[in-house]
Amino acid sequence: MALALGASASSVRANPCDIYATAGTPCVAAHSTTRALYAAYKGSLYQVRRSDGQTKDIGVLGAGGDVDIATQDSFLTGKTGTISIIYDQTSNHNDLKKSGVATWLANGGNEANATSGQIKINGHTAYGIYVTGGSNVAYRNNSTKGVATGNQAEAMYMVLDGKRYSTYCCFDYGNAETDAKDDGNGTMEAIYWGTDVGWGGYGEGTGPWVAADLENGMFKGNAGGYNYGSSHTTPWPTALTVSATYATTVLKGPSTNNFEIKAGSAQSGKLTTMWNGTRPSPNYSPKTLQGAIILGTGGDGSNNGTGTFFEGAMTTGNPPDSIDDKIQADVVSAGYGSNTTTSIAFGKVQSMASASVRFDVSTGAAVVGFNLESAGHVRLHAVDLQGRVVATLLDGEVAAGGHDAVWNARNAQPGIYILSLEIEGQQGWSGKVLVGR
Repeated sequence: MALALGASASSVRANPCDIYATAGTPCVAAHSTTRALYAAYKGSLYQVRRSDGQTKDIGVLGAGGDVDIATQDSFLTGKTGTISIIYDQTSNHNDLKKSGVATWLANGGNEANATSGQIKINGHTAYGIYVTGGSNVAYRNNSTKGVATGNQAEAMYMVLDGKRYSTYCCFDYGNAETDAKDDGNGTMEAIYWGTDVGWGGYGEGTGPWVAADLENGMFKGNAGGYNYGSSHTTPWPTALTVSATYATTVLKGPSTNNFEIKAGSAQSGKLTTMWNGTRPSPNYSPKTLQGAIILGTGGDGSNNGTGTFFEGAMTTGNPPDSIDDKIQADVVSAGYGSNTTTSIAFGKVQSMASASVRFDVSTGAAVVGFNLESAGHVRLHAVDLQGRVVATLLDGEVAAGGHDAVWNARNAQPGIYILSLEIEGQQGWSGKVLVGR
C-alpha cells in the first residue's frame, strides 16, 4: 500500500483531477469558481470584469484551496461585475469565455453576473456561474486542446445548484460542436440538467433529472429526440429525481456503444446510476465528437436552460466506477453549503502559524509539517470519510516551533482520508490524502 501522488511530487492531497490521474484518465479541462481542482493548483480560478472595464484575476487562498473571494470583493467595491474568463486549471489552457455567435445566439453570449449564485464552501463565500433561461449567459471554447474528438472515450462531472433548473434546452456542460451548429446525432456529449421531457422523455417523479445531451436529444435512456415526450409518457425507471440542495452529476462516454449517467447530493452520500446501457440510434455510435467545450448552453447555442455551475472537469479516457466514487467523496468533503471552515486556524487555534502535508519519497509516508507560535496540546488524527479515526499521529503537549508528524499508510485501505489537527481541543487544520495501491 502506498500514497498516491497528486498533481506534483510534493503533494499527497487529492482533489478531483488528482483522483482522475490515478486511473490513467487525466483531466483535459477543469473549471471552477469555488476551489482548486488539483491539490497543487495555486493559479487563478476566473477573471472578473468590472463595470468600468477593468479586469482582475481571482485566485485561491492557497495551493489546492478555496477561492480568495476577498480579492473580488475588494475589486468590486461600489461597482458591479461579470465573470469574463473561467480558467482551465489543466496545462491545456481550455479557458471558457462568453460564447461567440451560434444558431440560437445571434449576437453571441453574455457573461454571468459575478455576484449571483452565492454559496458557502468550507466556510468561505463563493459565487457560481448563474444562468437563467433567456438571459443568453453562455460560455464556449471552440478551439480546445486534448478534448475527445471522433469516437474517443471521455468522462465529465459537474457540481451545481440542485434547486435551479428549467424545463427548456439547455443547461449543459461538456463536449459540443466547434461550429456552434446542430451537426447531427452523436456530435455532442454533454451533461444536461433540468426537467425537459420533449427531447428525452420523462424521468421518475417531477425532476430535476440529469441527462446526456448527445445532440438532438437530452437522453435519460437510449431513446428520445424531438417531441419524444408528446408520444411517450412512460418514465424512464432508472432516471430518478435528484432531490439535493447541491448536486453532483456525472456522464461517462466510452468508445463502445454505451454511456452512463450518475447523480447524487454534493453534500452527502454516494452517486446513483441513472442509466448504464447502449446509446440511442441511429447514428449515435460511433460518436463523431468535435471537441468544443460549452457551459450554460446547448451545442447550437440553445439559450433557455437555467442552472448555477460551481465546478466541473472533463477527462480523456473513461475511468472505472471506483474513481467516480472517489470524485463524489472528494466533492462531499469540499464542504458545499457549509458555514464551517476546517482548513484554517480559528478561535484559540491562532497559536498555529502554518501547517501543510507533503509526500516523503523515501518512505512513502504522508508528513504533516506544522508550526506553533506557543506550546499547546496537539491531537493529530487520520480520519476516513465516515468520520472514523484510523490512526493517531500525535496526542500530547507539543512545544512551540516547527514539527513533523508522519503517517505511514501502508496498512490503510485505499481511499480518501482527512488528516485533522486540533490544538487545545479545537480544529486548527485539515488536509486530504489519497491512499492507493
